[in-house]
Amino acid sequence: MIDVVGVRFRQAGKVYYFDPQKMEMKAGDHVIVETARGVEYGTVITGIKPIEDDKIVQPLKPVLRVATEEDNAKEADNKKREKDAYKICQEKIKKHGLEMKLVDAEYTFDNNKLLFYFTADGRIDFRELVKDLAAVFRTRIELRQIGVRDETKILGGIGICGRCLCCSSHLSEFAPVSIKMAKDQNLSLNPTKISGACGRLMCCLKNEQDTYEYLNSTLPNVGDRVKATLDNLSGEVQSVNVLRQTVKVVVEIENEKEVREYPVSELKFKSRKKHAQRVSDEEYKELKALEDKGGSSRLDDDE
Repeated sequence: MIDVVGVRFRQAGKVYYFDPQKMEMKAGDHVIVETARGVEYGTVITGIKPIEDDKIVQPLKPVLRVATEEDNAKEADNKKREKDAYKICQEKIKKHGLEMKLVDAEYTFDNNKLLFYFTADGRIDFRELVKDLAAVFRTRIELRQIGVRDETKILGGIGICGRCLCCSSHLSEFAPVSIKMAKDQNLSLNPTKISGACGRLMCCLKNEQDTYEYLNSTLPNVGDRVKATLDNLSGEVQSVNVLRQTVKVVVEIENEKEVREYPVSELKFKSRKKHAQRVSDEEYKELKALEDKGGSSRLDDDE
């Protein structure tokens, strides 16, 4: 076992472990740490705790110090400088006529490197842009191409639920989301209704998937024959309500058909594999384009 402290460098970013070096610190404190890309300013998310050696990515880098008032002031100054750097970079991109969208600018705490995050449809030859920026800022310049999910995580926003986007408020890592999840949750397969602000399938589909898989396993399929145990009527399933665990059944009473709703606990039926929901070729192509295949973030890869 080894004592570590969890540090985060951006809102809802990935948490990295560092060696506390026998210093006292708690969640919420700001610290100066050594990372792969230089000295950085971070926030303690998890206080000092012991963890098994095999769960640590070696070498475990140290916390240099708990942030002082001077460090806090320098970090605030860096944030102001980043806004100026962003504007200058936008002008340079326009000057070079590059098809890229600048998303964010970020200084390392020691100012040894200035990173620019951007999105683009394909590969961009930005060598001349880097030379131009290096001449202006006189520091190491790095341009990093990110995906649309990372862009939304940086910019933030409000989701269709009316709350701050999960990715920018609390989701530290992207989880893979698939079309199957939308089908299991009986959602409309209209891409505009199941895609998030980034244009990909909504991350929150993953949050409820386990519950829906369990609830669906207790229900019959639409079209199945079922029998009610209380009134001894049998019929064909017309629809199911997954969350309420109720089933609407078309039964025949005195040669007339009637729709009755039963709790699933009052029905007998043969358990079957859930039928796949059919979609057109056009819908499938559009939905497949929304599906996230990787789910990983490129914002903090080199911490």
